[in-house]
Amino acid sequence: MRTFLMSLGLVGAASPAFAAGEVFFSLANTDFVVLIAFFVFIGVLFYFKVPTLIGGMLDKRAAGIRSELDEARQLREDAQALLASYERKQKEVQEQADRIVSNARDEANRAAEQAKSDIRASVQRRLAAAEDQLASAEASAVKAVRDRAIMVATETARDVVAGQMTAATGSKLIDEAIATVEAKLH
Repeated sequence: MRTFLMSLGLVGAASPAFAAGEVFFSLANTDFVVLIAFFVFIGVLFYFKVPTLIGGMLDKRAAGIRSELDEARQLREDAQALLASYERKQKEVQEQADRIVSNARDEANRAAEQAKSDIRASVQRRLAAAEDQLASAEASAVKAVRDRAIMVATETARDVVAGQMTAATGSKLIDEAIATVEAKLH
């Protein structure tokens, strides 16, 4: 502090007032009065330890700023970790959505193939049923034609037999039939 006061004294001594030749160390000289007031002010500041107080406040402020920076750094790290977590989750969700879409496509393809095979089986069953109906209708038609042919043949045979048969031949055939039945029954 002494060196500071001495250097201030030298600066004051080298002022333009000394160069002009006027008496500098007089209370009538405003430069001298201001210099004394300045030194008194600086002395009062040092007496009340204002530089130490200002230094302490600056140290507290620096510590506060340092803690805020540390907190901001921690918040930034937390935010980056949270962002990375959300990006991982988003990636997982995207992969899961892709798997769901892929599974849905596969399931749709399987369902389409199953529907095609079901339609083929249904068509084959209907064709078989139609073929069975045709075969049945054909058999029914053949039976109807046979029955009709038998009826026509029977009627024709009856007409032929009735035309060739006389009453005596008819009585003889009836008697033979009765005898045959009688023999079989006893």
